[in-house]
Amino acid sequence: MSAETYRDAWGIPHLRAATAGELARAQGRVTARDRAWQLEVERHRAQGTSASFLGPGALSWDRLARRARLADTARRCFAALEDKDPETAAWVREYTDGVNEGLAACDAPEFARTGLAPGRWEPWTPLAVWLATHILFAGFPAKLWREHITAHLGPDAVALFATDGPGTAGSNGWLVSGERTVTGHAIVAGDPHRFIEEPGVYQQIHLSCPEFDVVGLAVPGVPGIAHFGHTGTVAWAITNAMADYQDLYRERLRRTGAGVEALGPDGTWHRAARHTETIHVAGEDSVEVEVIETDRGPVIAGGPEGLDDGTPAALSLRYPPRVTADLGFGALLPLLRARRVADVDRALDAWAEPVNVVQAADTEGGLLHRVAGRVPVRATANRLRPVPAWEPGHEWTGWHTPPRAGLTDGVAVMANQRGPATPLGVEFAPPHRADRIAALLAGKERWSAADMPALHTDTHLASAGPLLDLVTALDGLSPGAAALRDRLLAWDRHMDADSADAAAYAAVRGAVVRHLAAHPALAPAAVPPAYPEVLQPWLALVPRIAYALEHLLRAEDPYGIDRAEAVRAALEEVAAEPLAGTWGDTHRLAPWRALPDTSGSPEPGLSGDHDCVLCTSAVPGLTDRAARGPAARYVWDLADRRRSGWVVPHGASGVPGSPHHRDQQPLWLGGELAPVVTDFDRLTKETDD
Repeated sequence: MSAETYRDAWGIPHLRAATAGELARAQGRVTARDRAWQLEVERHRAQGTSASFLGPGALSWDRLARRARLADTARRCFAALEDKDPETAAWVREYTDGVNEGLAACDAPEFARTGLAPGRWEPWTPLAVWLATHILFAGFPAKLWREHITAHLGPDAVALFATDGPGTAGSNGWLVSGERTVTGHAIVAGDPHRFIEEPGVYQQIHLSCPEFDVVGLAVPGVPGIAHFGHTGTVAWAITNAMADYQDLYRERLRRTGAGVEALGPDGTWHRAARHTETIHVAGEDSVEVEVIETDRGPVIAGGPEGLDDGTPAALSLRYPPRVTADLGFGALLPLLRARRVADVDRALDAWAEPVNVVQAADTEGGLLHRVAGRVPVRATANRLRPVPAWEPGHEWTGWHTPPRAGLTDGVAVMANQRGPATPLGVEFAPPHRADRIAALLAGKERWSAADMPALHTDTHLASAGPLLDLVTALDGLSPGAAALRDRLLAWDRHMDADSADAAAYAAVRGAVVRHLAAHPALAPAAVPPAYPEVLQPWLALVPRIAYALEHLLRAEDPYGIDRAEAVRAALEEVAAEPLAGTWGDTHRLAPWRALPDTSGSPEPGLSGDHDCVLCTSAVPGLTDRAARGPAARYVWDLADRRRSGWVVPHGASGVPGSPHHRDQQPLWLGGELAPVVTDFDRLTKETDD
């Protein structure tokens, strides 16, 4: 037997082979069949060549990918993998061989629309895809925001605006031990929050060979199952630890007859690596990019002549895989082979990035709650803002030991709040999601896998409190505004799609954000510094105010801003316009697609909000449309894997017109899960490869 492909009722691929290598090849093949266009887009993004077919809108990303040296770092990491872990390197090669075989036979319609032909995957391409997918996870541009807001409002403003900023990703995850379940075996459940893309960023898959039998959520373009998996005897899942493991350095650069030099902390000018690359842009002239790398790392903004606005500055980025030539792929095969939490634990010792909080449980009662990943030891200043490369004291001096944690009353909850990863981070998500999950779990003594979707879909919005407190204190309102005030105070604080009251609250909240952003004390910060466009979401004032609204409304002295008057003005503004419709009428899914959707189907309305457990993130004051949300949901039952469940926002297939392109969307919208099927006798055989 080489490899067999089966499908379940949802078109999810189930693969069976004689060896791990044959299985990796089959995984690559079936991923290329199901996600050919997605793989092509990800390959180009990783290489910094996406503008060649997506046009000038992709140019800023391509510049970052080239200047940060993502593809070159992936090559280095794969070369090191071949040297140190040839078994894993050969396994990755099998996967890319399978991708190339699948792409050669693909007929995805997007290729005809663009006139593009599938390109060839190299053995290092999965590492580049992984790196490109996660390079912004640690949110290093937040350091630019802290510097920006400090320049306008002073250092106290940093804490005032600290929150889960735009562009980062989070997740909910909870582990319920056997002492708190109806079966006596643990349950691991949750949902990763990421930008919603079509096709989805996670691929449901089942990989089976004599060495292992694993179901889980794979990243298309990367072999194995890294983040969320169930082997039958052990299951694991992750949330973003919100750790800070990337540094920005301000560089002093100068040109010489031989190239470019950078001033080092020893007071000496050192030769920097330099070359130019050409980015082809569909419909426009090609663009040359100067790629410079100092002893700290690649220069991602500015150069010897400064930034685009003439500011004399350059920024280099130091990130672990560029330093160590290790992307953590050595953990992937051991994770598949894991039988107990001790195996998962050992595998995660090799994890690099992104830095995650991991929860795991096995059928023997073993439990695991730890941080996994590589975080450098360095000065506190490095973690807060860009630091001067020419001053000593900002070097990396080792690696932090990843922290561990236990359970409380048989439960562990992580939702990007301050927890075991606190010593490794700077900014974390507000505690509302974690507190709500913990409170719900505390409300019942024994839980089953079937109970978990009710937690996934909880819509209570605790962060509404500060705004509603100010609304409560208002008097002297017009009749319409007074009626709106009374309506908001009677609202149950649930952001349900069919709730008109939730829509009214969102309208007032958005108006408050806009009034604050226009206040003379904050307005100067609306003009961001001249950093690359791809970094601008971290530097935009309106989203920062939106996500920090609680702090701004509760602060003792918010720069002379009369919050009550801002809320009063917002209430009157919203009351003056007739409120029609529900939250779901404006809070609609806004998935990212590389090409415009031509189906004509309207995007669905959504329940939830940024600080709900059902985290569907809009940007109050800017838009109600949600670009981020649960990129998957899962429930891993350790009593019986067949009672586990999962769902993705769209479907298993990335091919438009396939019956499985969007068939899971009704489940996803309704908070339901598709059953996990692992019995090959219950599946439909598709191919013998």
